[in-house]
Amino acid sequence: MDRADYKRDLKDRQERLNLVQQAMLRQNERGIVVFEGWDAAGKGSTIRRIAWCLDPRSLHVWSISAPTQAEINGHWLKRFWTRIPSRGDISIFDRSWYGRVLVERVEGFASEAEWRRAYREINEFEWSLAEEGYRIVKIFLDISPETQLHRLKSRLEAPTKRWKLTEEDIRNRSRWDAYKVAYNEMIETCSPKHAPWHVIDANSKQEARIACFDQIIARFSQGLDIEPPDVSPMIRTYLKNA
Repeated sequence: MDRADYKRDLKDRQERLNLVQQAMLRQNERGIVVFEGWDAAGKGSTIRRIAWCLDPRSLHVWSISAPTQAEINGHWLKRFWTRIPSRGDISIFDRSWYGRVLVERVEGFASEAEWRRAYREINEFEWSLAEEGYRIVKIFLDISPETQLHRLKSRLEAPTKRWKLTEEDIRNRSRWDAYKVAYNEMIETCSPKHAPWHVIDANSKQEARIACFDQIIARFSQGLDIEPPDVSPMIRTYLKNA
């Protein structure tokens, strides 16, 4: 994608998503965006561009890492229930409850019985949210091993991006095939009509970002009047004559 075209398209999508957020706030709608994908697939950079155009007062971005000991002692879904948005709000998850059937499965943090049961628990969790009127968008950013290696090397060469590199990134590359199996099974098992997975080719970051915006805008704007409201005659008259 030509950079000029990308900047134009990104600006257009950001303006449209901002209008959608305003409409959701006026109409008390709630939205959830879930990002999963390979390391270095572009989850963080995409989320930054989404968050940039939204009112932070109605936006929550949750970066999900390993559970604390207190969270381990409770039900594994509890820490996600407490991050579900209120009316008019949007929550974005940088990784999510799907860690149960991904990293916890591959790394052995969950038993086979636990991660297999989690498919049903996740589907029921999302069904409950959908029944309550939540708009759910689930995005999986897919890249090749070659693209991932190139991006990891680029981070090494850029001092301001080295903080993103972890030993876990390197270990995970050695388990590529195991993660691929887990990703495919997750997408196949947890894609109901009310909360399907959208697999986006993220080998081109720019094209992937536009595609993510399009998926979110399409779902969140469904059935909404996104036209900005008019003001009252009194306000209009006063400001015109002031």
